[in-house]
Amino acid sequence: MATERQVEATRNKLRNYKKRYLRKEYGSLDESATRIMVNSFLTEVLGYAELQEIKTEYRIRGEYADYVIQVGRKKHFVVEVKSIQLDLNEKHLRQSLNYAANEGIDWILLLNGRQVELFRVNFNKPIKSTVVFSLDLLDKNDFKVAAEVLTLLTKKCVEKNELDDLWKRTSALAPVQIAKNIYSEDVVRLIRNSLKRETGIYFQIDDVAKAIYGIITNSVDFSRPRLKRLK
Repeated sequence: MATERQVEATRNKLRNYKKRYLRKEYGSLDESATRIMVNSFLTEVLGYAELQEIKTEYRIRGEYADYVIQVGRKKHFVVEVKSIQLDLNEKHLRQSLNYAANEGIDWILLLNGRQVELFRVNFNKPIKSTVVFSLDLLDKNDFKVAAEVLTLLTKKCVEKNELDDLWKRTSALAPVQIAKNIYSEDVVRLIRNSLKRETGIYFQIDDVAKAIYGIITNSVDFSRPRLKRLK
């Protein structure tokens, strides 16, 4: 994980970036002007070297990705840039996903100067992507946590594979993965044994599994008052 010193350094760089670029008069810049902001973000905030590590208009099968971030021989990110006046959306992801798939790149960054969205490419059939985080640096709540998250995108952390650790945590806590673990045989047996201790009733494992499935597939309002157990 990133150290407190690294996070604080990123926080200071973000403050400088916000003060310099995220101003009202820059809110309607076109894409070409927004790229100047993005260049600063990639170099001054994330720490990548111009020219050597930030490849602009990178050719992939006859088309051109806005940026590819390459450290040493490894290509880490496809970067798609949009105008600061446009909110990032799924349409902006599609072309970058094709670039990443064709080049074997694991990560996609969508940037518009104020928003930062990170996606992990899933090399299955069909190839898909999973959003890891989405930040708006003009949102006060997002800005408070931005440094901790964005530090993992910096060159030093990427070189130490700390971004891969973030993905492992993200995927492990995904609802599908949690549901799979809850619905596992070991957990079902554990709950059945607990119910037997509480009620003195022996439940069939299939009945417990069906009850768990009902919780997983339906919304449960835990705020509603519960009936007291009969003594």
